[in-house]
Amino acid sequence: MKKLILTLILISLISCSSEKNSKQGVIKNDNFEYKNYTPTGKELIVSRNDYFDKLKGFWLAQCIANWTGLVTEMDKVGNVGKVKSGPFYTRNDWGKEDRDFVFEGSDGRWGADDDTDIEYIYQHLLFINKTSKLTGEEIRDGWLKHIKNKEENFLWVSNQRALDLMISGVVPPGTSDPKNNPDFDMIDAQLTTEIFGFYSPGRPDFATEMADLPIRTTARFNAEWISKFYVSMYSLAANPDPNLSINENLLIIAEKSRNQLPVDSYASKMYDFIKKQYNEGKPWEIIRDNVYQRYQVDQKDGYDNSTISKEEVEKCNGCAAAGINFAASIISLFAGEGDLKETIKIASLMGWDSDNPTATWGGLIGFMIGHDGVEKAFNKVFSEEYNIHRTRQNFPNGIDNFTNMASVGVFITDRVVQEELGGGVDLENNIWYIPKLTKND
Repeated sequence: MKKLILTLILISLISCSSEKNSKQGVIKNDNFEYKNYTPTGKELIVSRNDYFDKLKGFWLAQCIANWTGLVTEMDKVGNVGKVKSGPFYTRNDWGKEDRDFVFEGSDGRWGADDDTDIEYIYQHLLFINKTSKLTGEEIRDGWLKHIKNKEENFLWVSNQRALDLMISGVVPPGTSDPKNNPDFDMIDAQLTTEIFGFYSPGRPDFATEMADLPIRTTARFNAEWISKFYVSMYSLAANPDPNLSINENLLIIAEKSRNQLPVDSYASKMYDFIKKQYNEGKPWEIIRDNVYQRYQVDQKDGYDNSTISKEEVEKCNGCAAAGINFAASIISLFAGEGDLKETIKIASLMGWDSDNPTATWGGLIGFMIGHDGVEKAFNKVFSEEYNIHRTRQNFPNGIDNFTNMASVGVFITDRVVQEELGGGVDLENNIWYIPKLTKND
């Protein structure tokens, strides 16, 4: 009890300090020792203040995209076997039957959902454990503390399997071992680990290392590689070419992140199949229909039901599988062409587990354009309040806010930059010095 009280006081003090300092333009973690650093002139230089705004943009846009995608989640999964969902949506369906953007106004409160709440847990665990790499025990203890296990807990598929295994005493990565978890090839890790990329700006080598065990809490093989693809994209988004458009930068970082997908994996073949058709100028609906035929119907390129549990195949032909949803997300990434609203719209109409690609790209583009950019894109002022206790439990702030959440993200990045990347935090100029991996980074 004494330890809990001290933890609550610590978090409360840092939260207050973060809010106070953020108004002054500099946020500082008073419980972290910032060391002197002499730059060499060869580092990537990143503004901490800009990053703070970008992280706020990430949380806001991810919430908008998540709740927009939920409207069409699992509406369309194809017509395979006993599963009949009718024809897929097209762009002409936007605006019909509540198929539109979902917002919380300036006086509202964003509800947590599975596309944001596990990321919130991981951020909290990194912060309170004062670490850049969580152990299996820290992950298990965090899940068991913050996720309900008896009543509705907003977990599905591999996440639920992993929690059940943790309750029985299994520690990650044993929770994704195919011998223990038949849902190891589901989408779960994608929507719970992307945020790790932001903690290692411009350095996907450490970002994927940092995310490795959280990913392998629920995923193996293609599902694992796909998740690392997203983590890499999130990391590289911190260092865009200022002379290029958002779309041009997204295509570059996607191509760089493709190296996370082994050449013989179905994921890499999906990526190439979609990219080829996009470059040929085919409409996204045609590409989506071709993906459906090639992978769900014909089961080409090694994408078959052998890695999908019988339960998931019978329920919806693996509609929450990592592969088909990765394909859907890549189509929406290319077709959205860097426009936040258009990307969310296309992703929500794509089919399958449609709240996941929306949240993935909404969060990434929201980060790239920042909080102000998100509000300008929709010409609205949004609430910053976030109700983590809608789906999770036992946090000091059941009702949190994007300002505080972004501050914690900056503090975690401070630790990564200084302790893991060998860089420096310059509080006077409010910048990070991040050693580059190669001269081309």
